[in-house]
Amino acid sequence: VRAILDLTFNSNGKPVRLQEISERQKISLHYLEQLFRRLRKGNVVKSVRGPGGGYLLARSMDDIAVKDVLLSVGENINPARDIVGPTDVKESTVEFVLTKTYFENLAVLMQEYLETTTLGDLIRKARGEAKISTGTGVNAGNANTNQNADLNKRVENDLS
Repeated sequence: VRAILDLTFNSNGKPVRLQEISERQKISLHYLEQLFRRLRKGNVVKSVRGPGGGYLLARSMDDIAVKDVLLSVGENINPARDIVGPTDVKESTVEFVLTKTYFENLAVLMQEYLETTTLGDLIRKARGEAKISTGTGVNAGNANTNQNADLNKRVENDLS
């Protein structure tokens, strides 16, 4: 996510070279090449060849949800997926069921948040800009801002 946010923040409509992202973010160039290959296949970025080439977002930053980025690079976005207890703990115990239920609820909140938060939302937050409602895209207007605030409160309540 850090690398794609760097691209989004520094692009200004012009291709960004992976070498530049590597230097700014201290991420291996080889690793970035692997990630961006996956991001290209996932229609998150597109490559521009030749002098002045590099990578651009394939779509508007307001049309790319964080979930799109994570799924493109093969990240697990479901914390409940791999819940297993120690071998001596039965899956029917109260503790196991409560833990599994907690992480399943957390997974629902995470999915909602990742689906409704776009790269544009994160960039505007980093720049301290307010969202201008266009009524289109993955995140349309103030309703989404309120929805994200509600999700944040739900996550905080679940964690406390």
